[in-house]
Amino acid sequence: MRLAPSRRALTIAAIAPLLLLAPTRARAQRAEITLAPSAASAPTTGRVFVFLSRTNDREPRVQAGSYSGSVPFFGMDVSALAPGRAVTIEAATLGFPLKSITDIPPGDYYVQALLNVYTQFHRADGHVIWAHMDQWEGQHFNRAPGNLVSDVQRVHVDRNAVIALSLTRALPPVEIPPDTKWVKRVRIQSKLLSAFWGRPMFIGATVLLPVGFDQEPTQLYPAIYIQGHFGLEAPFGFDPDTMKSEPADRRMARLARTSREPGFEFARAWMGSGFPRMVAITFQHPTPYYDDSYAVNSANNGPYADALLTELIPLLEQKYRLIAQPSARLLTGGSTGGWESIALQIQHPDFFGGTWTLYPDPVDFRDYQMTNVYEDTSAFVPNVNATTTWVVPERFMSRTEEGQPLLSMRMLSQLEAVLGSHERSGEQMNAWDAAYGPVGPDGYPKPMWDKRTGHINKDVALYMRDRGYDLTYYLQQNWPKVGPSLVGKIHVYVGDMDNYYLNLAVYRMETFLKETTTPKAEAVFEYGRPMKPHGWQPFTNAELVRMMDTVVKRATAKTATN
Repeated sequence: MRLAPSRRALTIAAIAPLLLLAPTRARAQRAEITLAPSAASAPTTGRVFVFLSRTNDREPRVQAGSYSGSVPFFGMDVSALAPGRAVTIEAATLGFPLKSITDIPPGDYYVQALLNVYTQFHRADGHVIWAHMDQWEGQHFNRAPGNLVSDVQRVHVDRNAVIALSLTRALPPVEIPPDTKWVKRVRIQSKLLSAFWGRPMFIGATVLLPVGFDQEPTQLYPAIYIQGHFGLEAPFGFDPDTMKSEPADRRMARLARTSREPGFEFARAWMGSGFPRMVAITFQHPTPYYDDSYAVNSANNGPYADALLTELIPLLEQKYRLIAQPSARLLTGGSTGGWESIALQIQHPDFFGGTWTLYPDPVDFRDYQMTNVYEDTSAFVPNVNATTTWVVPERFMSRTEEGQPLLSMRMLSQLEAVLGSHERSGEQMNAWDAAYGPVGPDGYPKPMWDKRTGHINKDVALYMRDRGYDLTYYLQQNWPKVGPSLVGKIHVYVGDMDNYYLNLAVYRMETFLKETTTPKAEAVFEYGRPMKPHGWQPFTNAELVRMMDTVVKRATAKTATN
């Protein structure tokens, strides 16, 4: 789950569509977008967008596309668009948060166009599809290297406006941070994923080394595998170059939400004498559908779990002198990374030695955020019954920690439909469709629900459940087999007012793990109260490392005794 920047930003995003839908509307007839010959020498396939903003503090393209807030934008597919040719975005082209470009109120706007460039993949399953090949930017369409953009223009929109834009330049490559004494980066071509996708595919890792690593060449270390969205920053936010004090007011505001410390405080602890000597590692594994594969084998994404466990981890263990034992492989992560950390532990119980999972994406699909995908008919509204025949409430996907609903599932689905057809939005629900769901007849992921109507496809829901992606159901069905290897290894932490309702599914998993006795799970569940949001954790990252170190030492002592 990608984090929202702030509650205030979310609230503004929630009311912005109401402000834009003023009684007086202009009728901007269309936007004409030309692919300049100087920007492309061959026909290009992808998705073209136009963005409109009232401010020019940032380019309009980087103000759009997020469910935590977005300026109006509109998108459509293009196939083999020839240099010098134009496409037209008009009244029928779907947009977000406004449905049509004709809904733009009259006034002055800064406008920009972008073409998200797609690559053709000839997959091993026989399907040929078009999708965006990640350029090591983490599937951010509005800043992906090689995507084509126009200059920003200021235009006046009124009833007869025709916005003319030309795609003239490509966005630059990503700048990879240089390695340092403490932080190293690895990127490898995966044989397994390259075979699946029919072209070179890459995975990687960022590695944080402990004190004394270079001075003790025979020392072996436990590994902490930190799961999360694509990113090139150092594990745990390690920042040795900004050794400063946190202002008192900022510290109070942070502690009201989470105990996680700033990166410079963590660096001070990590580099200090007496701190546990472990290696911390974050993975990079973007797919053509999302910034992260969810670390599972998938019909749509390919064998990412196998690639991580059999290609990347063995390389890291050899290169960085890691202890190649389950008790020395520990997991953590939040949100998307929270789901991955507990999924890796549950689905590979004898490979990892424990997970400290933070505010995970839905671990029980009876609470797929607020939707029970097995019983509900629609993702947008509750099932209609005698009490809801006349008043049918919207179902929401986000809220403030005080409980104020923000973005509805209907609006999120509209956003994803604008960002990409065939589940290629690079956003949350489409990411789950790609990671968990079946392949459709056209070669693209078959969606859990129709993004225009909200109707849930029960066949897709059961497919996801029966292949182990509903983690609570997986535990229920397989506990006699996997339970003995999971005793004492599961620790889950989530705020009781998680901004994305993720606590609801955690409650269900806890209920099962507390009731099971053959064997007893000895799992830990802790809830942030009162009103702790998405991102809450009850300890600093330095404290988490110390907790993990205690577990490793206990396992080492037990092995030595036996």
